[in-house]
Amino acid sequence: MKYTIEKTEQYTLIEVLVDKIDTLKTAQLKSDLTTFHAEGAKSFILDFSAVKYIDSSGLSAILLANRLCESSNGLLVLCGVCEAVMKLITITQLQKVINILPTKEEAIDAVFLNAIEGNLEDEN
Repeated sequence: MKYTIEKTEQYTLIEVLVDKIDTLKTAQLKSDLTTFHAEGAKSFILDFSAVKYIDSSGLSAILLANRLCESSNGLLVLCGVCEAVMKLITITQLQKVINILPTKEEAIDAVFLNAIEGNLEDEN
């Protein structure tokens, strides 16, 4: 699967550059998410601006990313989600457990806010 990756201390931004996330493409994404997490990534931002279709295997990759983030007190944020993909997310009720924001900038802000809240909780 084609995507760009931007790694910072606070997050790993994965900008997906394909219009379909299906079974053929999901295995690589899951593998890379697991590798990034093992290398220390706590929070992921998945930019789906180019994605027009996602199937159940793609949703399972999102759930994997969410589990990885939760296990390290990080945050998963989806951004740039089109109407068709959002419809499937809503049908499966994933919007109740996944953070979805309109833009990359808002997603980055959410990750920083989550990190600040985590630091405050650690101090108490």
